[in-house]
Amino acid sequence: MSVETATPKPVGRRSSDVVREAFSKYGLILVLLALPVYLGLSDLAKDGSLTQLGNNLVLGLSNGAIYALIALGYTLVYGIIELINFAHGEVFMIGSFVAFGLWGTIGLTLTTGPLGIALGLIVSLLLAMVVCGVLNVMIERVAYKPLRNAPKLAPLITAIGFSFILQNVGILWLGSSPASVPDLIDSQRVLFDIGGVNIHRGDVLAIAVTIPLVFLLTAFIGRSRLGKAMRATAQDPDAARLMGINVNTTISMTFLLGGMLAGAAGLINLLYQTSIWYFQGFTAGLIAFTAAVMGGIGNLKGAVLGGIIIGCIQQLADNRIGAQWTTAVVFAYLVLIMVFRPQGLIGEVTREAG
Repeated sequence: MSVETATPKPVGRRSSDVVREAFSKYGLILVLLALPVYLGLSDLAKDGSLTQLGNNLVLGLSNGAIYALIALGYTLVYGIIELINFAHGEVFMIGSFVAFGLWGTIGLTLTTGPLGIALGLIVSLLLAMVVCGVLNVMIERVAYKPLRNAPKLAPLITAIGFSFILQNVGILWLGSSPASVPDLIDSQRVLFDIGGVNIHRGDVLAIAVTIPLVFLLTAFIGRSRLGKAMRATAQDPDAARLMGINVNTTISMTFLLGGMLAGAAGLINLLYQTSIWYFQGFTAGLIAFTAAVMGGIGNLKGAVLGGIIIGCIQQLADNRIGAQWTTAVVFAYLVLIMVFRPQGLIGEVTREAG
């Protein structure tokens, strides 16, 4: 007597899942392009030129480059210990303060010659990176390392506490009011134009410093021995320990790199905005964290992509819609991306997510 085995019918996917998957792949691209395409068509209909849109995007790229450097610090730390370092924005602020303080110490003013300004800025960049890197390591050793096995809420609250401490350091240092700084590089001077789109000195500085730093960081993490240790620790800290990797040293190095990038961003922002304020770290840190989440937190390329996208969205909203709507527009984009692609544009699966 033969027994027939029934072949199970394949279970089809729900139409909502199919739509969600298609939108996560292709729809988000359309959403990201919707605003610039609409504004471009509007410009063509109005004056037959895309010059205004081009100028908006150039400024967006410059701001985005600064956000990208800060976002890399967030994504480095989260990728290795799954902690949101909310004091990172204030580390960026301290970088601006250190660079500005050095200018006064060495007498770097508008009357300084071109060679003196160039050398002074290089020294300022290196000092800001070193001070912020060491500061970030100190924060990790004092505030996060003792809480490594504690509930995740404990280091989060500690990070917020350190953020307020550094803000008060900024108030004691330069006061609570925004201050202007010397425009040492004449950041608004037009170097050249491409089809009517102006390229300023500040734009060139932001991009020229950011691109080498991003490439150096990528090469370090991908090729160096310590970079491989960082990737191993990010994947599985316990297995990394069994392989002889000093996890504590690796985590400290991650904070050092993140702090150095924040210090570099602090100097660039100082030269680009020609102003300094103790609260600048909170604002820039929030936007950079949003960029890291949008691109896919834990992913270096995602942090850079998110920074550039938010920089462009922010500039378009400021110039075309109104500054009062900028935050709403930026977070509307973030919500759309999170709903349809929770891991971000170029997200990675974390240990916590599986």
